[in-house]
Amino acid sequence: MATSQELSEFLAEVERRAYKQAIYAVRNEHMALDIVQTAMLKLVEKYVRRPAEEFPMLFQRILQNAIRDHFRRQKVRNLWTTLFSSLATNDEGEEYDPLETISSVEDDGQIDPQNEAERAQVLAIIEAALQNLPPRQREAFVLRYWEDMNVEETAKIMGCSEGSVKTHCSRATHALAAVLEKKGIRP
Repeated sequence: MATSQELSEFLAEVERRAYKQAIYAVRNEHMALDIVQTAMLKLVEKYVRRPAEEFPMLFQRILQNAIRDHFRRQKVRNLWTTLFSSLATNDEGEEYDPLETISSVEDDGQIDPQNEAERAQVLAIIEAALQNLPPRQREAFVLRYWEDMNVEETAKIMGCSEGSVKTHCSRATHALAAVLEKKGIRP
């Protein structure tokens, strides 16, 4: 059984990454925050008595389910909005704000502005390209390469086979590489 300190440390550690995952999926800051908060609350309410080493897998599964629930609710809302669209205009298209980037720090602890600017530009290109990937490819890519999960863990979270995870990751990687190559960025 995990202590409250272990749970607090886990939630603090995963908060930023979970927000990025949610914002990539729903493309709305407020909804992403709601989804992450809901996932964190559900972890605390339902699984607080589990060992701390189970938290990462449980939380990722809860987060992905919360994102899917958001899309299900959105689908129902869109159905009603479409049916009543002739009664009122709906201009809810909020602009996407770029995510903050991780700072690049040199070995001596100083921030190199040129590296920081280049890194921010590349990260912005990758984030934009991620938004254009199909949801399953994006989910597999983020879990595998940004969350450092192995194929087995990713397959469990996504509810698919390990082969499907490999296929989604491969397609996502090739699509992102093509976007970067078009922009003149090579490894």
